[in-house]
Amino acid sequence: MEEIEKTDTAATSAEEVRKKLPDDGAIYELAELFKMFGDPTRAKILGCLQVRDLCVGELAEVLGMSVSAVSHQLRVLRGAKLVKGTKEGKEVKYSLDDDHVAKIMECGLTHVNEER
Repeated sequence: MEEIEKTDTAATSAEEVRKKLPDDGAIYELAELFKMFGDPTRAKILGCLQVRDLCVGELAEVLGMSVSAVSHQLRVLRGAKLVKGTKEGKEVKYSLDDDHVAKIMECGLTHVNEER
């Protein structure tokens, strides 16, 4: 009798958890979002843009990369809605898309820098 109760409780508990999970589409999008942070170059670009808005040439100089390579990564980040570009004269200044991106970076860095 006790074994049946444990099984019923486990099944009920599992169902409760299952109901509270985001749907598969949201989980997939979350995994894709975190892939953007998985590339060190993209993470550096996001880190630079946390400091201030920069154009492609400035980012290339800071990172010691070619303008072409930085432009490619910016296209990827724009596609993921992590950065946005604002035209200023002949240049485009890039910034973090919104406060959520800054919070993700801050939380990630806090976690990485924790003493374990």
